[in-house]
Amino acid sequence: MLTRRAALTLPLLAACTQKARELEGGWLGPDPALAHRLREPLPDARTAQQRRAQVLVLGGGVAGLVCARQLRAAGVEVALLELDQRVGGHSRGAELAGQPVPLGAHYLPQPGPEAPELQDLLVELGAATRVQGRWQAVEAYQCHAPSERLFHRGAWLPGLLPPAADEAAQAQRQRFATAVRAAQQLGFALPSTRAPWTDGHRALDAQSFAQWLQVQGLDEPDLRTYLDYCCRDDYGAGLMRVSAWAGLHYFASRHGFAASAEEAHEQPVLTWPQGNAWLVERLAAPLTEAIHPQRLALAVNEEREGVSVLAQGPEGLEQWQAHQVVLATPLFIARRLLRRPDAALDALHLPRAPWLIANLRLDGPLLQRRGAPPAWDNVIHGSAALGYVDARHQSLDPRPGPTVLTAYWALPEARRAELLSRPWRDWLAELLAHYTGVHPDLPERLVEARLTRWGHAMAIPAAGVRGQAALQALRQGRGRLAFAHSDLAGYSVFEEAFEAGRAAAETLLTRPARAR
Repeated sequence: MLTRRAALTLPLLAACTQKARELEGGWLGPDPALAHRLREPLPDARTAQQRRAQVLVLGGGVAGLVCARQLRAAGVEVALLELDQRVGGHSRGAELAGQPVPLGAHYLPQPGPEAPELQDLLVELGAATRVQGRWQAVEAYQCHAPSERLFHRGAWLPGLLPPAADEAAQAQRQRFATAVRAAQQLGFALPSTRAPWTDGHRALDAQSFAQWLQVQGLDEPDLRTYLDYCCRDDYGAGLMRVSAWAGLHYFASRHGFAASAEEAHEQPVLTWPQGNAWLVERLAAPLTEAIHPQRLALAVNEEREGVSVLAQGPEGLEQWQAHQVVLATPLFIARRLLRRPDAALDALHLPRAPWLIANLRLDGPLLQRRGAPPAWDNVIHGSAALGYVDARHQSLDPRPGPTVLTAYWALPEARRAELLSRPWRDWLAELLAHYTGVHPDLPERLVEARLTRWGHAMAIPAAGVRGQAALQALRQGRGRLAFAHSDLAGYSVFEEAFEAGRAAAETLLTRPARAR
């Protein structure tokens, strides 16, 4: 894992009169330059070391790990090539001063009955149990209360939706709740492949969420700000960008929408101090011998008797021969790797959101404003940043003290190049500016800042994305190739990555023996 240590003199911010101080900081996580080597000409493969596997999985994110784990459990000889030193993709974690922290995804909603395979996995990993046939999460891994709060008009409020300002605003919320219930009758599920795809879904997919809300007459400012936050949090883009299908899917596939505080209840989620890294560490545990880190796949060639993969390893070029290959990479990477063009990949339109994540180590608790007490998830109403989670919130020690806050920021697509070019010091100063109005003592408490950049973090389910025929074609694979990535759902969450990996393994295991 890339880690750079340096000293930062934090500039004075408008909201802060404290003296500037020095602190440790730098980038933490994968080095973008490694993947960018795919842009270079292919090296001469004649000197490559020859390697073999029955099935070769390219990519060690959630989908790749799930696929490899399932194939190995079925007795298939599997090798997994991972670009970085550690597997996990956007669900990996790290440590700051001994405190586990997430570098990406930080929670998992408790799966419902439409996801029995995911329920089974969580039981297998020790995150859930079955009591007399009834699935239930282990209490220690459920998010401790209070789970979320919102800073709105000078005070912290419980939950993330502020109270309606008047009867007209409340009426709009009731209408949106009714629309969500109607969408649930139309059919939404998580994973999304468990739901039908009808003309009604196509109509929702063809327009932006903002357009749909306008047609419905839903223009109450606080409601729209909340819905925009939900879209940016799950999809990396706001309601002007994502489709109406995606906007409704956020609610209709899970817990619905509560129009008032009386109807609302804390949604059950699983979380750990290191976020979803807890899950990928356990997914990877039985695959230790099969995982080959620091391997950059360069080219994939389908041949008469198998598939050939050229990869750059830590000791030089490697030429892998496999009966079948699983491309568990983002689909735009799969397109680069394949030497034979793929019509579905060529036709695919799948925009991606860049993300910036900052782990901020504090030497003590922040001063509290009036209102709701500190929560696991803390959001500022109307902020461009998405808020922060507290890595110590799951601790059983109730005493305030030093902690790490993990701040999330889904950036506009136009700022992707800046993630590579701008110094981390500049990004830190810009990020802190989103929070010092609420926490003016944040610069004083901050002793270390580690930033993680994900240039192509999430697929954005923009209008028209979900209904593309190309996605359906890629889910079916081709010949000796299978695709396994959350991109296949048109958006990026753990449940979709899990399903993509599981489905790819099932596809390979049920193909005729001569194809395997």
